[in-house]
Amino acid sequence: MKVIIIDDEPLARGIVKEFLKDFSQVDVIAECGDGFEGVKAIAENHPDLIFLDIQMPKINGFEMLELIDNPPPVIFTTAFDEYAIKAFETHAIDYLLKPFGRERFDKAMNKWLSQKKPNASAALAEEISPPESQNRVVVKKGQNIVVLPVQRIHYFEAFDDYVKIHTTEGFYLKKKTMSYFEKTLDASQFVRVHRSYLMNLQELTRIEPMEKDNHVVLLKSGTRIPLSQTGYAKLKGVLGI
Repeated sequence: MKVIIIDDEPLARGIVKEFLKDFSQVDVIAECGDGFEGVKAIAENHPDLIFLDIQMPKINGFEMLELIDNPPPVIFTTAFDEYAIKAFETHAIDYLLKPFGRERFDKAMNKWLSQKKPNASAALAEEISPPESQNRVVVKKGQNIVVLPVQRIHYFEAFDDYVKIHTTEGFYLKKKTMSYFEKTLDASQFVRVHRSYLMNLQELTRIEPMEKDNHVVLLKSGTRIPLSQTGYAKLKGVLGI
């Protein structure tokens, strides 16, 4: 069975690798020092299990999982226990709090071996919102991974099972829900003005009336976004009018 270890600390990767020697049915096929390497290694090797740190440079572990269509089962290995309960709620195989010993490690491995079925790792990206999520959105564009500061985002638009993220240079697709971004982003900066639109207040130029008490918002780019009655009330409340 194929395993990939993703952690920016060489010592931490070495400990996992050493402990895995007791499991002859497992083969460590790759070690990655950051989330970018992890995405590539998972796409190329299709592992049966990954050991994943959460706090890493460039992109964190949760952001890395967001970029994978069908995430493999995951055991978290991290020094930050604030995510532990949420990780279990979303059915991660297990959560190893550093520094962990062989006995705790073996317990996590045996738990995975006893299950041996796909877990709900994909749900992690939807349920857990690390602090970085308020300041940036990580997306894929072809083979490239792009980290978008939220200041560059004009608005979000519902698009079937995806969300279109509109920026000055074009749009990106993210397999998320509008509700996720509404809950994750700073409510004083991004407002859900319609069931299909979430806009950046920094891009607002004016609110225009339409027929039958309807309204639209005009953005700096010239884009017009419809306002629902609920969205109109919410926008007025945020603007203090």
